[in-house]
Amino acid sequence: MYTLLEDRELTEDEKFELLTCCDRGGEEWTRIRAELIESFIPLVRFVANRFAGRGEGMDELVQVGNVGLIKAVDRFDPSLGNAFATFAVPTIAGELKRHFRDRTWAVRPPRRLQELRGELRIARAELAQRLGRSPKVAELAEEMGCSAEEVLETIAADEAHDTYSLDRPLDDNEDSSLLDTLGQEDRELDLVEFRESLKPAMRHLPVRERRILLLRFYGNKTQQEIAEEMGVSQMHVSRLLSQTLRRLRSELTRA
Repeated sequence: MYTLLEDRELTEDEKFELLTCCDRGGEEWTRIRAELIESFIPLVRFVANRFAGRGEGMDELVQVGNVGLIKAVDRFDPSLGNAFATFAVPTIAGELKRHFRDRTWAVRPPRRLQELRGELRIARAELAQRLGRSPKVAELAEEMGCSAEEVLETIAADEAHDTYSLDRPLDDNEDSSLLDTLGQEDRELDLVEFRESLKPAMRHLPVRERRILLLRFYGNKTQQEIAEEMGVSQMHVSRLLSQTLRRLRSELTRA
């Protein structure tokens, strides 16, 4: 067993050997373990860079990778003769892959579709290069060794991986957002049936009554304004409106 060497810095290999000899959880074990973890943080950043550009910030990726690094330090057996980096890189990468598989989906599909998503991207790229065009679903299915239905489900699942805020600006134009491109319910649609039913009844009205209706309900004029425009009293306009509305209501009810 190593003794505490105050006169020189231990190598990483020596630290790993010493780690296996110390009492797990003891003061010396904890100190050496922390030193090893800190010394390999640059390796975490190196592996995390391979996963950049997938919607997660680098700080988040490094934190997830650090979890993998800690697991690698705790599980590494120097007696097997392997370099620590050779063991740590797949462990860190595996932790990052699990993070993307389990934590970053906007809508979580079945595990099988999550796994096929990676295969789909590789198959698309390879077939596109080989065929010189975008591959068809049947070609993707044959390349991936699955059914066409699974390919379609995987494509749909891939589209559900990320979501965007409706307030997200469009391109570089901060004055418009994704919300501006979405349609809205047209409240006038509810009135279409009534308007179409009203047209035949309107055609049966005398010209004067029809004009009064148009001025009142489409021109938004008051009864007094209509009376002045038509040269009659406001009371007369009121009577004509009441009679006309009763007539229309009767015809619509009968229809």
